[in-house]
Amino acid sequence: MKKNNQVLLDNLRSIPDFPKKGINFRDVTTLYKSAECMKIMTDELYELYKDKGITKIVGIESRGFIMAAALAVKLGCGVVLARKPGKLPYTTIKESFSKEYGVDTVEMHIDSIDENDVVLIHDDLLATGGTAKAAYKLVQHFHPKKTYINFIIEITDEGLHGREVFKDVELTTLLTI
Repeated sequence: MKKNNQVLLDNLRSIPDFPKKGINFRDVTTLYKSAECMKIMTDELYELYKDKGITKIVGIESRGFIMAAALAVKLGCGVVLARKPGKLPYTTIKESFSKEYGVDTVEMHIDSIDENDVVLIHDDLLATGGTAKAAYKLVQHFHPKKTYINFIIEITDEGLHGREVFKDVELTTLLTI
C-alpha cells in the first residue's frame, strides 16, 4: 500500500490559487489518465469494500462518477448518480448545502435506492465535506441497510476537517494530504 500511495502522490497535480486565491487545488484527473493509477485505485477500493455487501455506489458529480463506475464493475453492483440540479431527467429529491463561496444542491432520482441496499458514497476529494454530507443526507432518505463513504483524497493540510462532519458513518480514504 505504501508503494501504491507514492505512485498516486507522484501522479497527483496541485494547482495553486484555484478556483480562488489561497486554495491549493488537487487535480485527480492526472490519476485518471494513468492506467497504473486507475488499477491501483480500483484494486485498493475493491479490497476495502469486497466483503461489505455493497449493492449501489453513489458517485458524486462529476469526478466521483469515474471510480464509482470502475468499482461497481468489480463489485458487481449498480451506480447511482448524485448530480447538480436539472441534470437528471426523472423525478428527484434534493439536498442543499453551504459552501465557502455560496450554496449548492445535489439531486438523486427518487427510485435510486431502497431499504435493501448497502450503499457506498464515493467522491474524489474530501475537503470541507459539504457536498458529500448532502449526498449522505439524500441517501438516508431511502433508509438503506447500511451506508459507507469513500474518497480518493482527504485534505487536512489546509486546516480542513471534512471528516468531522461524518460522525455516524464509516469513512475511508486512499490518501491523506
